[in-house]
Amino acid sequence: MAAGKKARTSPKAAKAAAVAKAKAVAPDRAARIGSTPATKFRGNPDVFGRLVEDHDKHRALFALIGDTVGKSPDRVRLFTELVHEIKGHAAAEEQALWSTVLRNPETTEDARHAVAEHKEIDEMFADLAARDMASPGWLRRFAATREKYLHHIREEEQEQFVAAEKHLSKTDIRHMRSVFNRRKGEEKAGAKVEKKIKLKPEASS
Repeated sequence: MAAGKKARTSPKAAKAAAVAKAKAVAPDRAARIGSTPATKFRGNPDVFGRLVEDHDKHRALFALIGDTVGKSPDRVRLFTELVHEIKGHAAAEEQALWSTVLRNPETTEDARHAVAEHKEIDEMFADLAARDMASPGWLRRFAATREKYLHHIREEEQEQFVAAEKHLSKTDIRHMRSVFNRRKGEEKAGAKVEKKIKLKPEASS
């Protein structure tokens, strides 16, 4: 290998490392996340590959929470980590990727859709945080939030990332690579678990 070249981590190893980071929060819990969505696309490993690694960690955190019961310390700790992790990831992704993609008319709609879903998922987490984790309904709401998020990242990985990379310049890629990791750490450190019940819209009279 040439001097100064960094060995690329294989997708399988990157996924295993992401799951291990999640399990470190609650080592005794099972993280059964299944396979990463069936797509050969991982794009630039320092940009899109990095985003997919975060997604794998999120899948594992969701699975770990599903393995908990009641308002146990593990459930509280895992849920807090999940919220901080996804808030940090979404904010950094918007700044590093979607702000750039938004400027191109061919991919503007993808960017708007992704950012809108980030807001919707954030509201679902705030609703969960405001409710009793030990109640029977909490896991049902959690399952709905999990399904929404898994749908969101499948769409990103299989459609939106694929479309976005076709329109990114080398300068865009360098910008995204430098911005994402720095902003992710800053945004995650400053993230808070907000609590707000999400009320259903009133039926029109």
